[in-house]
Amino acid sequence: MHRNNCCARTQFCARSYPRQAFSLQLIVLACGVLASGDGSATESDPIADAVTVAATPNSAGALTIATTKCPGGTQGTVYAGCTISASGGTSPYTFSVSTNINYPPLPEGMALNATTGRIASSRIGGQGTYGTLLVVRDAKNAQATREISFAINGSNAFLASIFPASSIFHHRVDAASTGLPVDKSPAAHIASSDLSETLKPFFGHADGSFPSGNPVIEVPYNQADVTVKTTEYQSYFTSGPIPSNAPVEGTRRSTGDRHVLVLRAAGGGKSPALYEMWEGIYEAGPWTDSSNALWPNVASNALTPQGKGTSDAAGLPVAPLLANADEVIGSGTSDSPKGVIKHPIIFTVDRMLNYWVWPATETAGSGTCAASGGKAVPTRTVLSQSSPPASCTTTEPAGEIYRLKVSTADPPCTATSPQAAIIITALRDYGIILGDNGTSGGLTGTPDARWNDDDLSCLRSLTLADFEPVNVSSLMVGEKSGATAH
Repeated sequence: MHRNNCCARTQFCARSYPRQAFSLQLIVLACGVLASGDGSATESDPIADAVTVAATPNSAGALTIATTKCPGGTQGTVYAGCTISASGGTSPYTFSVSTNINYPPLPEGMALNATTGRIASSRIGGQGTYGTLLVVRDAKNAQATREISFAINGSNAFLASIFPASSIFHHRVDAASTGLPVDKSPAAHIASSDLSETLKPFFGHADGSFPSGNPVIEVPYNQADVTVKTTEYQSYFTSGPIPSNAPVEGTRRSTGDRHVLVLRAAGGGKSPALYEMWEGIYEAGPWTDSSNALWPNVASNALTPQGKGTSDAAGLPVAPLLANADEVIGSGTSDSPKGVIKHPIIFTVDRMLNYWVWPATETAGSGTCAASGGKAVPTRTVLSQSSPPASCTTTEPAGEIYRLKVSTADPPCTATSPQAAIIITALRDYGIILGDNGTSGGLTGTPDARWNDDDLSCLRSLTLADFEPVNVSSLMVGEKSGATAH
């Protein structure tokens, strides 16, 4: 029998079908055509009778993730859900989140079902925008990836309630309404090396694929305590109400500061309490950190002990001093915000002075100061603004508050940057407070999908030379309290 005749009899011929169109289940085909495992065919000796071919169609095309976007969400709420679908390749599929350190994991509190591709959360913990790299593998171990963005709005309005209205952390410092003078201490002014440094908003919508800023989460009064192990510096608590979905600064892939900031709400006979961790790491149940701090009752004005330290170098609380989108937006919208900031915003310089001023309680810096007559002032101690040292080898003590000078006009970009305009008003009225070593001019806030990063870039129009130190000594009741005298 000739091959062409055989093909005519059996209605089958290997050359009539693309090799990728079938997954052949039989080795011997009609007319002596041998099918190899990869679907190719060769002619063999003729066979008299036709053979039934068992073939299953493969998925068309290469393996790919078909889903291109997922809905956003709001911190503290149930996620609407998103199902990652794939096409091509050979089913069944297995889904996962890439461990590539150049991409963040899913927002804290979210989980991916490896079999169904369903992403769900009963309570979103994260905030900001996460460009997560999702992975699908097929039955033949082929792999495809796709970066999908998850835009999560923060839920941080509670930050305004941390500490009483009488706290220095809520006190205006503008000269017009308070009469507070410029701090003329030789320790206070902006260092000459920092004068040209622009403000840099280290918060916003996203930083590349990662959320940008220090996240904060509120938990109920009955949130269960878990073990917290501190590995390096001071520890105020060995257990605390730190949930598994607590967001981490830079996400859990970060190798940076990894602040974890948690406010436990009041209730059940408990006071509202602020828990802060530095270099927090979640390890499948317990947490570890390199240091932590606790304000057991933020309805009071109590500060942390002098010289003990907190989760930042100045011994300040971080959470209530962050710029956050809820306070900026207020009753408005992201594009038309109507809010107000009523606290100083924490910022950094390259290297603080090795002293602090009230309301800070600690420092980590360099330089020395001397009293009249040349007697050295012991380093890593508090300096008095009312009785300042006679000289210092460098400046910028931890806890110093700086306000925008009256002579500094609003940058022209504020006309088209409403979020930045509200923040700049706060820089005049409440100022910035020096909290840590870092990039000079670094301004700290929460990550939030509602921030407009182009809008916030207007803040870069200001330099540290536009600010002056404020003498707040007349407000101080005592070094151990953040309460103000008037």
